[in-house]
Amino acid sequence: MVGEVVSNRMHKTIVVEVVRKKAHPFYFRVVSKDKKFYAHDEKNEAHVGDVVRLEESRPLSKLKRWRLKEIVRRTTLAPEPAAKDSKKGPIGD
Repeated sequence: MVGEVVSNRMHKTIVVEVVRKKAHPFYFRVVSKDKKFYAHDEKNEAHVGDVVRLEESRPLSKLKRWRLKEIVRRTTLAPEPAAKDSKKGPIGD
């Protein structure tokens, strides 16, 4: 199962959106369906925008039934920087 990480705000958990494309049986147009899966990320190494591969596992929590197997492609976006250490006051003196 391959998809894109849409959230990594939880500790050791990522939300992966998998998009499946299929031709409609009558209209023959390509229809895409997406589904979100909760996956266990032991090292917190996946970031939003990464393309990852998941493997099925035993139930780890109420929603988690998948485990991060590998990161196929990393995002080019840099992670958000930590709080800036500024010497200026709240007004900007």
